[in-house]
Order: sequence, then C-alpha cells, then structure tokens
Amino acid sequence: MARAGEEALIARYFAPLSGPGAEGLRDDAASLGPTPGHDLVVTADAIVAGVHYFPDDPPGSIAVKALGVNLSDLAAKGAVPRGFLLTLALPDDWTEAWLAAFAEGLGEASRAHGCPLLGGDTVRSGGPALIGVTAFGEVPAGAMLRRQAARAGDRLCVSGSIGDAALGLALRLAPDPALEASDRDVLLDRYLHPRPRLSLVPALRRHARAAMDVSDGLAGDLAKMLAGTGLTAQIDVPAVPLSPAAEAAIARNQSRLATALTGGDDYEILCAVAPDNLSAFLAEARVAGIPVAAIGTVEAGDGPPIFLDGKGEALDFACTSFSHF
Repeated sequence: MARAGEEALIARYFAPLSGPGAEGLRDDAASLGPTPGHDLVVTADAIVAGVHYFPDDPPGSIAVKALGVNLSDLAAKGAVPRGFLLTLALPDDWTEAWLAAFAEGLGEASRAHGCPLLGGDTVRSGGPALIGVTAFGEVPAGAMLRRQAARAGDRLCVSGSIGDAALGLALRLAPDPALEASDRDVLLDRYLHPRPRLSLVPALRRHARAAMDVSDGLAGDLAKMLAGTGLTAQIDVPAVPLSPAAEAAIARNQSRLATALTGGDDYEILCAVAPDNLSAFLAEARVAGIPVAAIGTVEAGDGPPIFLDGKGEALDFACTSFSHF
C-alpha cells in the first residue's frame, strides 16, 4: 500500500494538534506573541533512535519523551509553555501505524501541558529516526531563571526522585529478574516518560536563585551549574531523594547508586535557593504536589562538587555525566 505524501500526513496526523497562530499548519510559518509584560523563552532538544530511545519503544512514549524533555527545560527557566515546533526525520521503513500512534501520544502530551503544535517539518532521515522539538514558553519580563546565578550559602534542592530513569535504562540493557516486577516497571516507566515539573514554576519564580533541569546526571549537571563561577558544593548523598523502586534496585547492587547519581534522564529540577527562602519554597512545592528535597549547600571554591556518603566520605565517580561525544 502506498504511503501518504507529506502534506497528507501533516493534515491527517498533525494539523489536529495545532494551536492559535498556526493556521492549521497550512502556512510556512506561525505567529506567536508573548503576553504583554512577558518575555519569550525558547529551548530545543532532539532525540534520536538508538541514542535517546530504543527503536522498538512504543511510538506514543517516544512522543511523550520528545516533548517532555523540552518542557522540562521550560520549567527550569520558570516559564509556562506556549507552543512548539516539531522536526520529524523518518527512516525509510516508517509506517502510518507508527506515525498515527506517535501523533496520538504527542497530542495527549501537548494537551496535558497546554503546549500546542505551531509547525515544523517532516523529512526522510536516510538513517535512524530523529525527533526535534523547539518549545516556546513565557516568563514575566526579566524573570527567567538562569543556570549560573547561585551564591555561596545557597541551599541546593532537587524535585521528585533521582536515578529512576538511569536505573530503568540499566535494567533494560541488563535485566535483573530478582528485582520485584513492580519496581522494574516503575524504573522502566520513568525512562520512557519524563515528568516535566511545570507545576513547580510559580514556586521557582518566587524563591529560586538559579535552576536547571537534570538531564545528564545530577553530579554532572551540578558541576555545569557551578562551572566557572568560583563556587563548589557539598552534597549529602543520603538526602538525595530516591524512589522506593530505586532503593530496592540499589539494595541489590550498591554500584547502582553511582548510576542513579550520574546516569541522567531524570528531568527533575535542580535549583539554588537562599537559606531564608528555603522553608517557604519547600512548603509551596508541597502545595503544588511536587516533592522537593534540600540535598546540599553551595560553597566558595573552584573544585568539583563533593558528594558525601552517610559516613562523611567523598564518593568517587568514574564518570559524572552522560555525554554525546
């Protein structure tokens, strides 16, 4: 059966996801104006088959990840979503069944987060599938949270739980049949489906001094936050929030703790909060339904952040972060 052409695919699968200013994806560009008194925030991330996801992952889950990793960046900047562009490079063996399931998952995610499709491009990749998203958000003028704005004495906090996705990926590559099926399912699901912490945005705007999302591993991303600032940090590893599923996996193999702290794909928020604001920030996060934990303190110094175990001894990581290259 012949596959539909590009215009038919757009009209069938993606035009129903479009938002105001997109003209039903019938034009070459969309218009987008920020709310008066606000700045636009723009971020872009791509995911590639065989690098960021498994080619046999459910198409709807791939779509959720493609949009979710970008919405996580917006949340870390204190921005609320306004819309996104999609670049979809398909391999030679793509099917309309795959594309229909992908579009369904993308539509569910975009509606759940109030982030409609504004346009994009659909092309043949000549290799593995690539899904690129450019997401637009907005913040009150001048209020975007920066990555490198922490000060000595600030408390470092993270949302949610750390390490689930990295452990899920590790279990995907090397299954552990002795781990409870329910724990495996939780960890595998966190790898497939990022949870962008958009409901934390109001509390971040009010109380955070610096913020970024944890995409490449807590240890590595904290180092990026402090690099070149004349600051370092001490992290109390027992204070780093772990899910019960992650705790169960680590109890079976202590080397998995390093995986949890360095492996990436958390898409949680790492932020620096002035000590006087910490209690209010944690309280507002609870009201928003997002657990947040204080895990350490920013200090003056040029060395890498130190991760201290329960005995006060520094952990040594063979690799602190995921890297493409």
